[in-house]
Amino acid sequence: MQPFGSEVATGSQIPVYRTGGRRPYQEKIAVADWKRDLPLYIFLAAAAVLTIASFVLLNLDWAKVASRLPKFMDVTSEMLHLSTERFSLTLTTLTETITVTILATIYGMLIGLLAGALGAENITPWKPLSVILQSFFALLRSVPTVVWVLLVLACVGFGPAAGIVGLSFHVVAFFGKVFAQAFEEVPEETIEALRATGANRIQMFFGAVLPSSFTALIAWTALRFEINFSEASILGMVGAGGVGYTIMAAMNSYKLGRAGLAVLLIFLFAYLVEALSTAVKQRAKL
Repeated sequence: MQPFGSEVATGSQIPVYRTGGRRPYQEKIAVADWKRDLPLYIFLAAAAVLTIASFVLLNLDWAKVASRLPKFMDVTSEMLHLSTERFSLTLTTLTETITVTILATIYGMLIGLLAGALGAENITPWKPLSVILQSFFALLRSVPTVVWVLLVLACVGFGPAAGIVGLSFHVVAFFGKVFAQAFEEVPEETIEALRATGANRIQMFFGAVLPSSFTALIAWTALRFEINFSEASILGMVGAGGVGYTIMAAMNSYKLGRAGLAVLLIFLFAYLVEALSTAVKQRAKL
């Protein structure tokens, strides 16, 4: 037997011999194969071409951008000089953003739970319904949240109601997709065992599918809450209420200290949500 590492490559693999104990065994070490890696090369080439084309089409003047960097530092420095002017209004709008986030998450989760149950291939009452729902969710997700909010604004006017409804479109589509995937990961044997006992679809869902997917649902809900808070903070800039309007108004009036304080409060709340989310995941052993 040849010593380890002394073999000669043949084809696309190198035979490697080891003597572990009394009986030697053989392993295969894969080496580069351009045919196998062709999709990767095509992807990298396409990414390079698209990057270059984007720079050419946008006609970016990076020299001008670089020359304005000192101005960016000046603005950042002014924002760091926090101002408590109209602090109560800032807290009120931040609270409004938080409530929009909570309601949009709850409404979207409840509707998404039902949609996910209907869209999961292993428990849907009608197989084509799963395809229809997932296609519909993809359509909802393809439209940016701010567009949905603007459409709702045209119907209900300015205020947090538009933010809740507009944000919920994306939330429902998100939960409908990820919840369906979580339900589909439940072992088929578990579902078949309940079906053999004569359980109907509702009993199978609450007796096996939902308990088995519960930890995944918690993780997805916590993640979406963080995303919703980030989006709700921005939606105020288009008239959906919340702290985003305070930041925009402060920036427009060159009250950069007020804007900086609002941004700091957003960061602190987001950090708190992240810490709580991590604690919940650890407690649930996700």
